Amino acid sequence: MGHCHDKGNLKTVTCAVITVSDTRNKDTDKSGQTIIELLKTDNHHIGMYEIIPDDVASIQKTLETAIHEDAIDAVIFNGGTGISQRDVTIEAIRPYFKKELPGFGEIFRYLSYQFDIGSASILSRAIAGIANNRIVFSVPGSTGAVKLAMEKLILPEIKHAVNEIHKDL
Repeated sequence: MGHCHDKGNLKTVTCAVITVSDTRNKDTDKSGQTIIELLKTDNHHIGMYEIIPDDVASIQKTLETAIHEDAIDAVIFNGGTGISQRDVTIEAIRPYFKKELPGFGEIFRYLSYQFDIGSASILSRAIAGIANNRIVFSVPGSTGAVKLAMEKLILPEIKHAVNEIHKDL
């Protein structure tokens, strides 16, 4: 498959799904599985699925792998976006962003406030950006947060985002 530079109007996006957690495994990773199911339902492909520890080096190594994989168009992280000592996903991935998409985090927190967790949404640091011509999303690890981000923001815009990134490559 690979990246031909004239993707034209991409119908399907190949995603890397990365769960950041010290405790989950592939059997207990409800949030990662939710992301995968929602992507597949929307006819997208899973090019990579990893569960990695809450550790900057692991997160960066996995991101590097994903964004240099020809077949992968988008990366979705879940977990590690809060304010505890172990929450380092944002610090790990932000330096890779050539462009940040502040609207993603802003609107995600607004929706979380409204539909999911109320004022606790101020403790969420969800972000999105562009790294090596891939769109990268980072969302909290709760299943409610993942569903909200996927259904309201990521799935409606993922093809559009990938097409925009590729239109002048």
